[in-house]
Amino acid sequence: MKVVIAPNAFKGTLTAPQAASAIARGVREVFPEAEIVEIPVADGGDGTMEALVAANRGEYRRARVEGPLGDPVEARFGLIDSGSTAVVELATASGLILIPPERRDPRRASTYGFGQLLQAALDAGPSRVIAGIGGSATNDGGAGMAQALGYRLLDAAGRELERGGGALARLERIDTYSVDRRWRGVRVKVACDVTNPLTGPEGASAVYGPQKGADPEAVRELDGALARLAAVVERDLGKRVADIPGAGAAGGTGAGLVAFLDAALVPGAPLVVEAAGFDVHLKGADLVITGEGRVDEQTAYGKAPGEVAKRAHAAGVPVLLLAGSKGEGWEAMKALGVDSVVTLNQEGEDPGQALNAPDRMLTRAAVVACRTHSWTR
Repeated sequence: MKVVIAPNAFKGTLTAPQAASAIARGVREVFPEAEIVEIPVADGGDGTMEALVAANRGEYRRARVEGPLGDPVEARFGLIDSGSTAVVELATASGLILIPPERRDPRRASTYGFGQLLQAALDAGPSRVIAGIGGSATNDGGAGMAQALGYRLLDAAGRELERGGGALARLERIDTYSVDRRWRGVRVKVACDVTNPLTGPEGASAVYGPQKGADPEAVRELDGALARLAAVVERDLGKRVADIPGAGAAGGTGAGLVAFLDAALVPGAPLVVEAAGFDVHLKGADLVITGEGRVDEQTAYGKAPGEVAKRAHAAGVPVLLLAGSKGEGWEAMKALGVDSVVTLNQEGEDPGQALNAPDRMLTRAAVVACRTHSWTR
């Protein structure tokens, strides 16, 4: 018997690799002779790098970079596929979590550190980069990232712009002379699950700016600054980015990655599940177990467990989903081929135990599920 275990993180309690290990312990208790393959997965947000490095038995590298307000940050990136693919997360270098609420200022916050992290990853020699860009503190359209990569963003007097989204209102010209030419040989894919354009009422500043500390005046200022960036990018780089779905992701970094690194913005769950090697390991499987902290309608549409279920169902493999709890619309998972959904407190346990000992509770849920259901092909 072959069992593929491919959970998402149980947010706030277990990372995806930790969840996979806990489920595996439960499966081994019921099926001690089973071949078990652990493939942690993610959607492109927090935890994507950790899931991909664990699933591919990759390695981490560290880089000292500037945080969103210039403070030093110890960031890291992953290398998988024998070093041919680098995995980076914007939040580790330019994330909102790095700034206390009283210091948050999207006019000044910059993606410069994310650019430094990308440059450190490039030095490792990959031919492909997978980027997760959730959780940013920034609203600079990836301008700081571009500066770290060698682009010069100049005002009317030919002076380099200072960091931060507010300065983009004075952008006059983009100089590409100092950009590292090695980027021409690297394919960049960005896990992006939002469809917001760069500017306007559904754009980066209006929708996400307030979460990062922008008041209404700052939202208007930043929206105009990003519009200026888009206009200069189109004129100087020949790329129209303002209206690309997902351009507004991470304070416009989605647009910046397309403009400055010719990146492709793609849905996160399919990108990560495929990069984790799920399809390869699915061959010959008798059962797939996936899961996440809360299963609801969103799980079926755009989350990693939904993508796992779709692929397993298409291959004719039964799917079991373990979750901390069920939310509204969880039944949508059945349409994707999930045979059974088991929650951690389903057996009458105190729900608080799921927080106090989540790994033990998840192992128990896996045992109960495997004993209750007959998995035959």
